[in-house]
Amino acid sequence: MTRETVKFWQVPEADDLELLRATYIRHSFARHTHDTFAVGVIQQGTEVFAYRGATHRAPTGSVVLINPGEPHTGHAADASGWTYRMLYPAVSLLQRSIAETVAGAIYFPEPVVHDPSLRGWMLRSHQALEQNVPRLEQDSRLLWTFAQLVARHADQQPRWRSPGRETRAIAQAREYLEAHYSENVSLDELAAIAHLSPFYFLRVFRQQVGLPPHGYLNQVRLRQAKRLLGQGRAIATVAHLTGFADQSHLTRQFKRTWGVTPGQYQQRNFVQD
Repeated sequence: MTRETVKFWQVPEADDLELLRATYIRHSFARHTHDTFAVGVIQQGTEVFAYRGATHRAPTGSVVLINPGEPHTGHAADASGWTYRMLYPAVSLLQRSIAETVAGAIYFPEPVVHDPSLRGWMLRSHQALEQNVPRLEQDSRLLWTFAQLVARHADQQPRWRSPGRETRAIAQAREYLEAHYSENVSLDELAAIAHLSPFYFLRVFRQQVGLPPHGYLNQVRLRQAKRLLGQGRAIATVAHLTGFADQSHLTRQFKRTWGVTPGQYQQRNFVQD
């Protein structure tokens, strides 16, 4: 039988972003408000909530968007309950995604939207912030997700400038990652090195390199790990030296990219086409 579970935590580096992962069955939220936005994905079941004078249903796969200061409730549609992941970003955090524009306040007119792409970005961002993944990945996923959220569903659409040919700026960022791959670099730090705003840098990097910054950093780390493993270094030591969270993190990424585990690579007990 499904039981209620709740996990609530905060990310100080992201303007004290609060996150929730929960399954509720009998719990019913009293009418309340947030100083922040409340955005999330219904993963299972249906949530019912009163909001702006109407009753809304958020079924599995839908995205919920609540504006700051708006009173709302929340309860399960039936006895099976509902499971969801929520983020509570400060207004300042969402405004970073439209920093390149002159748009006014951010406001979401629809409390329940059906957007599979956004749902995927939100889930991956939430999971990255729950897991011990590199800071650059957390920053990049979060900023990209919030930017898409605003672009797709806010009442005012941001008008971002088209990415230009920032060849030298991106080269500087790549050189920095090549030299500092073991460090927990943030997106703000990397964008500052390139002398670009974080979201503009993120878009230009993806366009020119074909990978987001955290994806490129992961490739650099894996190449270095392969070199060190070839020298016979212990797998746990290699994981530490190349910036992976631990040996299991290195193993997952190594197998995913190269098709073999670090141990198999060292033993050379595999067939290569």
